[in-house]
Amino acid sequence: MGVTDKNVVQQIKLKNEKAIPYILKTYGGLLNAIIRRYLNENQQDIEECLADVLVSIWFHIDSYDSTKNEFKQWIAAIAKYRAIDYMRKSEKLKQHISKFEFDESVSYPISSKQNMIDLSSLFKELNENERKIFEKYYVEGVSSKEIANEFEAKESWVHNKLSRGRKKLKTILMKDEV
Repeated sequence: MGVTDKNVVQQIKLKNEKAIPYILKTYGGLLNAIIRRYLNENQQDIEECLADVLVSIWFHIDSYDSTKNEFKQWIAAIAKYRAIDYMRKSEKLKQHISKFEFDESVSYPISSKQNMIDLSSLFKELNENERKIFEKYYVEGVSSKEIANEFEAKESWVHNKLSRGRKKLKTILMKDEV
């Protein structure tokens, strides 16, 4: 059975995977516009947020009540609140990282075990470009577009470097049980 405006909710409840492409095709522009309004040009966060919105729709379809609002309004509200969550998370991360100065002689306590971590040595695990991109994006608050222009690269390249750098640092921290 094909997915239409009239049966999209029912198809999601039946876990018909064809409903997701239908939502993207029909409401993707709306969802993207709402998310972009809050996440300002950060393409990686926009894409992750849109994916989270789709997952939320998929798993919380039972909370949709057609007597309270239309499906379009319901998914728009989900997009808005997910985008706000992403914006808060991003701001919190930027504030957290900007509190640290990358001074090679300073170590910072990170747990009650009195473990110490030297952030400058942690960032030395990144290659030179990744380190520069990390510092510009997370510490100085420079947009990914500006960083891409500086490195004469595409904005997606910057997002890839940030993503890979985060994964690399997470692996290092997890390995050291920090």
